[in-house]
Amino acid sequence: MNDKSLADELSALRASIDNIDAALIHMLAERFRCTKAVGVLKAEHGLTPADPIREKQQVERLRRLALEASLDPDFAEKFLNFIVKEVIRHHENTAAQRSVS
Repeated sequence: MNDKSLADELSALRASIDNIDAALIHMLAERFRCTKAVGVLKAEHGLTPADPIREKQQVERLRRLALEASLDPDFAEKFLNFIVKEVIRHHENTAAQRSVS
């Protein structure tokens, strides 16, 4: 492979990565819009911010999906745990704001 074709291939792959990263950010933003609505509902109805049963089901589901997609299920679980931790923090903030209002 000559230097030009290597540079072209790297450029094309990096452009794909950039597009995927942009899509991930938009998908995460949409996910957080939905979880924000869940947090509001939970706060309005006095439900706890965390839902360990739902979280366990989601971990199991995402590990299966990761295996099907040839992605390391441990990585998928860590990624989900990171997101869930942030969602719970948002839910706690929403509940605290509701109790002050």
